[in-house]
Amino acid sequence: AQIEGVDFDETFAPVARLESISVFLNGYLNEEVYVEQPKGFVDPSFPNHVYKLKKALYGLKQAPRAWYERLTEFLISQGYRKGGNYKTLFVKEEIGKLIIAQIYVDDIVFGEMSSQMVQRFVQQMQSEFEMSLVGELTYFLGLQVRQMEDTIFVSQSKYARNIVKKIGMESASHKRTPAATHLKLTEDEKGVDVDQSIYRSMIGSLLYLTASRPDIAF
Repeated sequence: AQIEGVDFDETFAPVARLESISVFLNGYLNEEVYVEQPKGFVDPSFPNHVYKLKKALYGLKQAPRAWYERLTEFLISQGYRKGGNYKTLFVKEEIGKLIIAQIYVDDIVFGEMSSQMVQRFVQQMQSEFEMSLVGELTYFLGLQVRQMEDTIFVSQSKYARNIVKKIGMESASHKRTPAATHLKLTEDEKGVDVDQSIYRSMIGSLLYLTASRPDIAF
């Protein structure tokens, strides 16, 4: 059998992902909110009465904030601290080892330095919230993630193909080099006006692609 500190110091713990179920139902409300009695559940004795919400509900403007505050309160109670200017990043150190959790709405991406910390974090979260462990992080927000023992590769080939498909350029010819930077464009007076919202969407998608391809920003 292997002995920690003799045969190994740390085991590889991949970056994983937790997903909250009914995420916005976990938040507590700071305000008094009343709702109509739902159809099919109207009290015949008090048909004109309304219900007072005890917790957040889907559709409420403050539901995302209420969930964030509830989650933040729990993580801080477990010894985590916010990551400086990154309000959705939480960090905790235990005996020289680090655990990092990144929150994005109902997803939690986390990485630790040992498998024991992974298991403990998952148990803590699932004991407090209804959550499912999606598993090792392979795809998140348009980023493909491939993890190895000492390396993490990030790519966006799938995201790039979706952009090409979205703007209808699947059959367009490929170019090996970008356009010259000194090229002067002239207006096509006979051309059809471009939909500005679609154009902005295309530019935004390309800017996001620079997360893994910073070279295309120039």
